[in-house]
Amino acid sequence: MKIAIGLGENKNVLEAIKQFPDVDIEIATSNEELIKYIHDPEIDGVIRGSLQSNIIQDIRKEYPHIFRASILEINGHKFMLTPVGIDECDTKKAKEMIIKECSEVITSTGHTPKIALISGGRKQDKGRSTKIDRSIEECEQIVEELKEEYNIKHYYILIEEAIKDHANVIIAPDGIIGNIIFRSLVLVAGMKSYGALTLKQPNLFIDTSRSQTVQGYVNSIHLISNIINSRK
Repeated sequence: MKIAIGLGENKNVLEAIKQFPDVDIEIATSNEELIKYIHDPEIDGVIRGSLQSNIIQDIRKEYPHIFRASILEINGHKFMLTPVGIDECDTKKAKEMIIKECSEVITSTGHTPKIALISGGRKQDKGRSTKIDRSIEECEQIVEELKEEYNIKHYYILIEEAIKDHANVIIAPDGIIGNIIFRSLVLVAGMKSYGALTLKQPNLFIDTSRSQTVQGYVNSIHLISNIINSRK
C-alpha cells in the first residue's frame, strides 16, 4: 500500500505520519504535486492533508460534479455528513444524486443506508420566510419521491434527533450549512473525524481540513488504509 498526503502550513500532518512507520507515505508540498499523485497508478490513495482548499477546484476541472461527505463518529456510531463543501449541493437534483452516491458507499460497507434530510426549520415554521419554506418543501418533495427506494426521513432542523436515531447519512440543507455543522462538531466540539470522501470521481481522495489536529490526520490515514485494504 502506498499513499500520498499534502503538507501545508499545519505541521500536524508530519506528527500523524510518524504514527504509521510501516505505511509507505509520500508527502506533497503543493497542490500541483498532490494532483500528480492522484493520477499516479502506483499511489493507492491520496489525502489532502493541510494544503489549501483550492485543490478541490483543480480536481473539479476534470470532474465537475464531485462532492464531499465527511465521515464522523460519536459514541461508536459512524455517519456521513454531506455536503460539506461551501459550493456544493445547490439544487434538489444534486441532493438526490448525493443520496444515491452515499447510499452506495454505505451499502458497500455491509450496512443499510439510513438517510436523514435536514432543512431550515421545524414543520410548524413554514410561513416564517420564503427561504425557510423553500428548504422545508424541497426536503418534503425528496422524501415523497424517494421513500419507496430508500430508508429516508425528513428531520427538519432537528439534526440532534437524526444522530440520536443513528442515521448513517445526514444531508445538510446546503454546503455552507454542512461546512458550519462540520466545524461546530469537529473543530469546536471535538467529534471524531476521519476526513471527507470525495465522490463522483474515480480516484480515492480524502479531503481534510487544513486546521485539523494530529489525531484528525491520523484518523484519515486509518480510513484510507482501511478502504484500500477492503478493495484488495
